[in-house]
Amino acid sequence: MRVLLFILGFGLLSITITSTPPSKGDQAPNIELISPKGKKVKLSKLKGKMVLIDFWASWCGPCRKENPNVVEAYNKYRKAKFKNAKGFEIYSVSLDRKKEPWIAAIEKDGLSWKSHGFDEGGKTAKEFGVRSIPTAFLIDGEGEIVASGSEVRGLQLHIQLDKYLKESK
Repeated sequence: MRVLLFILGFGLLSITITSTPPSKGDQAPNIELISPKGKKVKLSKLKGKMVLIDFWASWCGPCRKENPNVVEAYNKYRKAKFKNAKGFEIYSVSLDRKKEPWIAAIEKDGLSWKSHGFDEGGKTAKEFGVRSIPTAFLIDGEGEIVASGSEVRGLQLHIQLDKYLKESK
């Protein structure tokens, strides 16, 4: 854990403790959020699959522009066999402040996967060190982070997934 010290004004001291965000090779922290239907959605239920943990919001223009690419990747790889995973799933983490626009955006953008979570208060985003959105992490079947950030946006998402595909004989 890092301790950051900031001097404010005339010698006042404020201490902020932040955890180090996970990086490539780390185990992804478990996530448990509430779905649009009010049910608990656990990342751990997706163990054994390649998973894109996608931080986004309905009000985020770049996020909404990236959604068609994420939908395309989901449709292309969801039944694929990977080196240590079977199938590809997406765990969407919403940083919206209100549920209604989030739920409407899921429908409008055709985000057909089942794992959508509402990160009320931003606790999960803080745990992952998310400073801007869209941000994403790709984890393998064992829950290890194998790529993140720009490595999993646009065409790069497809390139990363292709790297882990099981070669057919």
